[in-house]
Order: sequence, then structure tokens, then C-alpha cells
Amino acid sequence: MHAYRSHTCAALTAANVGETVRLSGWVHRVRDHGGVLFIDLRDHFGVTQVLCDGDSAAFAELEKVRSEWCIRIDGTVKARDPELVNPKLPTGEIEVYVRELEVLGAADELPLMVFGDQEYPEETRLRYRYLDLRREAMQQNMTLRSDVVSSMRRRMWDQGFREYQTPIITASSPEGARDFLVPSRLHPGKFYALPQAPQQFKQLIMVSGFDKYFQIAPCFRDEDPRADRSPTDFYQLDLEMSFVEQQDVFDTIQPVLAGVFEEFGGGRKVDQDWPQISYKDAALWYGSDKPDLRNPIKMQVVSDHFRGSGFAIFAKLLEQEGTEIRAIPAPTGGSRKFCDRMNAFAQKEGLPGMGYIFWRDQGEGMEAAGPLAKNIGPERTEAIRQQLGLGVGDAAFFLGGKPKAFEKVAGKARDVIGEELGLTDKDRFAFAWIVDFPIYEQDEETGAIDFEHNPFSMPQGGMEALNGNPLDVRGYQYDLACNGYELVSGAIRNHKPEIMLKAFELAGYGEDEVKSRFGALFNAFHYGAPPHGGCAAGIDRIVMLLADEANIREVMMFPMNQRAEDLMMDAPSDPTSDQLMELGLRIIPQE
Repeated sequence: MHAYRSHTCAALTAANVGETVRLSGWVHRVRDHGGVLFIDLRDHFGVTQVLCDGDSAAFAELEKVRSEWCIRIDGTVKARDPELVNPKLPTGEIEVYVRELEVLGAADELPLMVFGDQEYPEETRLRYRYLDLRREAMQQNMTLRSDVVSSMRRRMWDQGFREYQTPIITASSPEGARDFLVPSRLHPGKFYALPQAPQQFKQLIMVSGFDKYFQIAPCFRDEDPRADRSPTDFYQLDLEMSFVEQQDVFDTIQPVLAGVFEEFGGGRKVDQDWPQISYKDAALWYGSDKPDLRNPIKMQVVSDHFRGSGFAIFAKLLEQEGTEIRAIPAPTGGSRKFCDRMNAFAQKEGLPGMGYIFWRDQGEGMEAAGPLAKNIGPERTEAIRQQLGLGVGDAAFFLGGKPKAFEKVAGKARDVIGEELGLTDKDRFAFAWIVDFPIYEQDEETGAIDFEHNPFSMPQGGMEALNGNPLDVRGYQYDLACNGYELVSGAIRNHKPEIMLKAFELAGYGEDEVKSRFGALFNAFHYGAPPHGGCAAGIDRIVMLLADEANIREVMMFPMNQRAEDLMMDAPSDPTSDQLMELGLRIIPQE
């Protein structure tokens, strides 16, 4: 017999009754029934109930074991009494009578319990992550993650892609976040960087003549943490293709991701129609460039109904250039109680409030109610109702000003309204491509032009577009949103050196700076660069959605905490004096 096990703790069934078996695993829980010990023995695969009484030579030793001891038992498989069969377990028809026991690893008093559903502080969970990971939900999440990555790889190979690895130690390259720098021992005073993404390398792979590339790529960014973002590192499905247009990239990645969500989505509906929404329309309709389309609410501009109206706040606001009034329809939200609650929400978000109108049945017909309705009168109120397609029992909320100042709050309000009114379909994955991103933005105070989005994107219209107003230039850049999260980001790349120089020149970067920062890419484009494009899909967020988790740390094996600390490994740590001397570094104490 094998030194540790003849079967896993999920393998035994009624067909094994009478066999002598060997199992190894962890003591999940112990139940003492007065002279008979029952133990749920757990390994990665499942749980088997084992038992022992005073007739067994192992009884005295088994009495000593406690939760999370790692043990090996030898015993005989017995059928459970019919009334004691556990249909919830694959091994629920049997139990194993223990005849011999070996303790493989005893456990001290536990800082957190593996059995049960107790909640523990995140600090405790991360400091003792190896115990936290033993819990059933975490075992399932990590298995899911592994299976998702395996499925992605298979689907990419099936589409004719090959996987190539790019360097982990490279040059610093500004790509929207802070680099993690690595000091060089052989070149004192100089630094490598961990790659924020394989962006330049994958483009150089295309210039090198490899038609299709993909990689399950680690990326490193020194960022502030969020629930859906790691502060240090993450993984993405990274791909690039030559001789393609934007739609070719969409047609490549959609079946990969749709297939993954169908395979691992637990039966939830996966939308097959992925609309393409311009960045401008996404901001207008949803207040976000990663809209949750499970929520059917679409915001609309209603400025004309308030111009010269009796509601002085909006009327005066509209006299200023660049302002507008937007409405958030709220089907079934037509009660003063709900409207007041949403008004309080807006105040918590830092706004003075949120105007509203709601429509109710007064017996003799429909009536518009609320402060706004009284101020603008029945004719304007009715015109708003008709525009928004609302009726009795519905409401609408209103925000005004320069869109950039209130869009984010409007988007949050839309989400809250959809959630509270039960309009958001929870049993569904809804995807949308967000396209036509502006390449440039203007600083309102200085008037300076800078990149708003990816500087490597090919401008729509090429060089001709760059000779016009920079704020009108749109890029062949796209994101894929799903259920309110950005899952994919990508672009058709700017592969022409003269267009690259012009694009950076408009943002205030001279030719010398372009050559200094992006020398390899700029030089390579002088040697027959093919048109190319691609994207990257965030694996951590995808698994987070599939696992129905709200925090990305629930689907990462060994994540950092919100202060970018590894409590288990005690990182970041202080370097030794010898390490600093070898690297030619000195730490200046912080005042």
C-alpha cells in the first residue's frame, strides 16, 4: 500500500465496503459520542467520516487529535446505517473504522478556524493565509482560478495563437502607473523595473514577424489599492495580432471570454450580443466607461426643459457655457420616501442634493409631484415624462453642471437606483465594448494638452486627424465592460514613427524624449512594422466575477493587504547593510 493513501477523501463509495484503505488529510472536526469518536477527515478533494471506539488499538491516540492536525489512518470501509446516510457528501454512504493512526503533523492552537463560516479580520486571514486557504470557499476559488487560466490557454491555442514569455526585469516605461524599481548590482546607480505590462515587448514581437502572441502575463504596478485592484501585481491574458483591425480583435477575444463565462458561470446567462458604445455615449447614458448593462436605466439630457424655467438653480446654471441637465429615470421609484433617500445619497456624495419628480395617481388622473414639478409647471413636467417614457409610480432624478463634475455621482446614483428598485438582473453577465476613446484632454487651469488615454493607440484618421483640434481626436482604443467592471483594455497600435512623433508632440513631448523613453519601439518602427493591435484581459477580475466575490483578494492565492504589505512573509522588509553596500544604496531616514 502507498505510504500515505490508497484513496482520496472523496473517492470511497458503497462499492468499497469491506476494503482496507489508507487515507491522509486534516482533522476537519471531532465529535465525541461517549466512547465513540467521529472525525471528518478532509483533503483537497473532499471529506470522509472516520470513526473509532475502544475496541480499536488506535483509540487512545485518536483521542489526542484536534482540529487541523494532519493524520494518516488505516481502516475498514463500512456502510452507514440507512438513516445516517449523508446525501450531501459523495462519501455519504460509507464511513471508515480506524484501526491504525499516524500523526503526520500536529497543530498548535488555531488563530482561525477552518471548519464553519466564522468571519475573521482581514489582517488575521492574510497573516495566516495558509490556514485561510484551507477553507472550502477559498479552495473552490483557487481551483476555479486555475481552471479558468487553463481554459483560456486552450481556447487561445485553438485560435492559432502561441504563448511566448516576455522579460520580468526590464527598463522603466511610463504606462499610467508607478513602476517598481529594481537596483542593479552590476551597474551601480542604475535601475531596472518590473513591467507594468508586456506592452512594448508584445508590439516588438509583432515587428519580429510572429503573427499571433498570447501570454498569461504577470504585471507589476505600484498603485493605490481598491476592492477590484491589487496594489502590487496582477495577471492578465495578454494578446497581440498582426494585420488586424479593431473588429478582428473583438472577434478573437469574444468567443474566448464568452466560453469561459459559460463554462464557469454557474448557469448564469451570458449575453452573446456585445454592443459597441462610444466613450461619449457611455458617459452620457451610464455615467461610467465601465457600465453595468444588467441595469436597464439610461440617463438622458433634459436641458431644454429647464431653460428659462421657474427652477432658478438649473435655469441660471444653463446660462453658463458647457453645462447641461441630465435625468436619471427611476421606473417604479415614484414615492417621496424613495426620492428623499436618493436625495440623501447625493448629499453623502458631496452634492447639495438631487432634484426629483415623481408621478402618482390622484384618482382623477396622473399628477407630477416634488419640488421641481411645482417650480417648472405641468407642461414642462409632462414633456420630461414623455421624453423619459415614464408613467404612474415612476420617478426621475436630475443633476446639473459641467458633465465631468457630476457624471461619476450620476453613474453611482444610477447603480443604486437599479439595485434598490430591483431593476438590475443579478443572474446575468452583460458585456459591452466601449470604443472611440479620446486620445487627449485639456487641463482646465493651464490649457495644456496631455494624453487622456493610451498614447500608443493609432488615432482615427491618422496624421490628418492630428493636424486638427487635438481634443477631437479619437483613438482606435477600446475597453470591455462586464457588470460594472473593466475586464479588457486594448487598442490598434500606432505603428508609424512619423505619426508617433506627431502624437507625442501634441502632448508636449519632443522627439528626443520619445526616443529616450520608447527608443526600442520607435527604432523598430523604422524597419517595416506591420499594422497590429491587441488587448489584455484581467484574470483576477474575471475570476472575481465568476466566483461572485466583491473583493479581488478573495481570488488571489497570496495577496497583499490594503497597505501593500504581505503580513505572512513580512514584506516589505528592511534590507541588510551588506545588501545596501553591494547595491551602492543608502537609505535616507524620513523626517
